[in-house]
Amino acid sequence: MSVGIEIRRATHDDYEGVKAFTEDLWEDRGGDYIPEIYHDWLEDGDERKKTFLADAGDEVAGIVQAVMLSDDEAWFQGMRVNPAYQRQGLSGRLNEACFEWAREQGATVGRIMIFSWNAASLGAARTGGFEPLTEFRFAHPKPDSDASSPDSVSSDPRRAWRYWTHSDARDHLRGLGFAPEESWAMRELAREDFERLADETAVFVAERESAPVGVSYRVRTYDREGDDGETETWAEYGVGAWDDVDAARSLFGAIARDAAAIGADRTRVLIPETAEYVSDASYAGAEISEEPDFVLGIEL
Repeated sequence: MSVGIEIRRATHDDYEGVKAFTEDLWEDRGGDYIPEIYHDWLEDGDERKKTFLADAGDEVAGIVQAVMLSDDEAWFQGMRVNPAYQRQGLSGRLNEACFEWAREQGATVGRIMIFSWNAASLGAARTGGFEPLTEFRFAHPKPDSDASSPDSVSSDPRRAWRYWTHSDARDHLRGLGFAPEESWAMRELAREDFERLADETAVFVAERESAPVGVSYRVRTYDREGDDGETETWAEYGVGAWDDVDAARSLFGAIARDAAAIGADRTRVLIPETAEYVSDASYAGAEISEEPDFVLGIEL
């Protein structure tokens, strides 16, 4: 067991210790992102989040971050355990620290996202009490100012919400979409989200014969380094839901035009991981990611 290891709040001074055991993780998949974003990742006075560190004295044994996405929804991310300290119950201790903090903030549910290829983390999550909720994949329509849409596309947040509440995508995703408050985090979407996003970013409603047949929204843009070392601007869309392939084409066309208008080089659209949605996206002409991601949750 992890005797003598202290669980405490992570600080900027812990960077070298965190980097020492994370920089070589997942080298075959492009490496771990934690060393690159660590200083920006820490809360620095943001009371919505707290980063926990397992301090082994001369080494960092593990790290994880908890974030409140709404009044009662917590998100846990960045769980890493130093290989030298695995199988000592550390992930359980880090989880419990997150659970306790989240409960104190009023959370009744906590969720995590795990890459589908990460079998070890999936097993550890189930051991820690998390249950499977849903899975999704990304579609990547290319930015194109001249992209067409078979159906008309509006930005009416009321019609967006109405479509979302009755869509099979909402059922599959358990009502979750990408959260505006935190990157790589999902929470339950509310009517107010579509209203705010229509004002602050963009909402898209594919319509046919005055009835909505699809919905999406832009959640954020961000820059990242591409494979060639050049900086690329990505536009991220928090969900994609539609009735049929033409509705998917309409949404992707609107997204392509929007991405081009804001100067994005690439896009990603969260879509449900089902045979229908994934094949629809490909049939509609969008590139799709190679693997899905899993979301698991726990009642707090």
